[in-house]
Amino acid sequence: MSEVGNEAEFVVVANRLPVDLEKLPDGTERWKRSPGGLVTALEPMLRSREGAWVGWPGVPDADAGPFVEDGLSLHPVNLSAKDVEDYYEGFSNGTLWPLYHDVVAPPAFHRHWWQAYTRVNQRFAEVTAEVAAEGATVWVQDYQLQLLPAALRALRPDLRIGFFLHIPFPPTELFMQLPWRSRIIEGLLGADLVGFHTEGGARNFGWLATQLTSATESGRDDELNYHGRTVRLGAFPISIDSRALDELARSPEVQEQAKQIRADLGDPRRVILGVDRLDYTKGIDVRLRAFEELLAEDKAGDTVMIQLATPSRERVEHYQRMRQDIEQAVGRINGAYARVGHPVLHYLHQSLPRNELAAFFAAADVMLVTPLRDGMNLVAKEYVACRTDDTGVLVLSEFAGAAIELRDALLVNPHDTDGVKLALRTALEMPDAEASKRMRNLRKQVLTHDVDRWARTFLDALGLPPADSDE
Repeated sequence: MSEVGNEAEFVVVANRLPVDLEKLPDGTERWKRSPGGLVTALEPMLRSREGAWVGWPGVPDADAGPFVEDGLSLHPVNLSAKDVEDYYEGFSNGTLWPLYHDVVAPPAFHRHWWQAYTRVNQRFAEVTAEVAAEGATVWVQDYQLQLLPAALRALRPDLRIGFFLHIPFPPTELFMQLPWRSRIIEGLLGADLVGFHTEGGARNFGWLATQLTSATESGRDDELNYHGRTVRLGAFPISIDSRALDELARSPEVQEQAKQIRADLGDPRRVILGVDRLDYTKGIDVRLRAFEELLAEDKAGDTVMIQLATPSRERVEHYQRMRQDIEQAVGRINGAYARVGHPVLHYLHQSLPRNELAAFFAAADVMLVTPLRDGMNLVAKEYVACRTDDTGVLVLSEFAGAAIELRDALLVNPHDTDGVKLALRTALEMPDAEASKRMRNLRKQVLTHDVDRWARTFLDALGLPPADSDE
């Protein structure tokens, strides 16, 4: 770890830095690079432009200064435990997250949460303003920082600012519930380019901007006039590092592990897989119900299901209750349909390393991705990238952003249990030739439109000047 200067031509701003603080056995601490598609995609641009990353280091009440880790220039925004509670767990995840995900759970509108959100966004803006060189390009990421573009522009009007929303942008009727709706829109209009996963998100935002602020239509669908500037809007569907995942899935170690997973399950004819962060938007209960009904109707055949649920927001009561409900359902299903030594449903509430996850993708005949609402859902794309032999069937919610691109999946309405059940049965019984044809088309899409292409498309639209060594 070494110290760093403050003249970056390209700055990424996200809620989190791309590192985690790791405690070593001897009691000392060190920064460890955290895996993620975003840093993988942006790393060449960061390195070639003496770029910087601004974000919270992930530890409350830390007193971290700027440092370099693995060649990346990192600038922490230090937050108190109270900041984390009110800005992050409160307004970001108790207000914005449910509101933007179709109010699957009711959002809470607390004024002290909003005040913390405003205060923290301003702090992010101040750190970014210090880091960026004259005329630099700044790319702001996601819903935690929607006030930052305007706050940063007020401090540094010379900057080129882009913003990308990684979650869905809600229908206008739902967004209008937010007491601070105009302030959020004004915050985003501080950017030169505002990006969404889908055209629908861009349209919703454009309409709200003309209703809630002084923004006017420019005569083009993808542009607004605001305070004498042109603000561009666009859809930029995010993706994964699909080539790297394809390569990992082909490795002998992962292939052997996939065979072992099936052997450990008792070599069933079919394996169904669900992989999700434990979140109420993911529709885990929906797929468990559909699988249970197939078992009850004796139409699942020799099939075993695995549900991997990554721990999420463990301190929040709603998530604790949801975990209990899911674990009760797992127990009920196995109690009714398992044989001694052969559960029909395996549930793992844990995070798995990347290579192990790839083995599960390679082992599964059917992937169930049934969110009630999702900005994109990268798990669906990860499954496709790991199907190197062109086998497997993807069952995908039509309310995931990925459904727009992955048309050869079996698309379902997750609110329709009968529909999910029928799609699951269709997937289990699909002829090999049809499954292969669908998967080849899915793989062509995912391997062509990868995360690098997503980042370059956005930054080209933002007008990031080329650098000699982007490749």
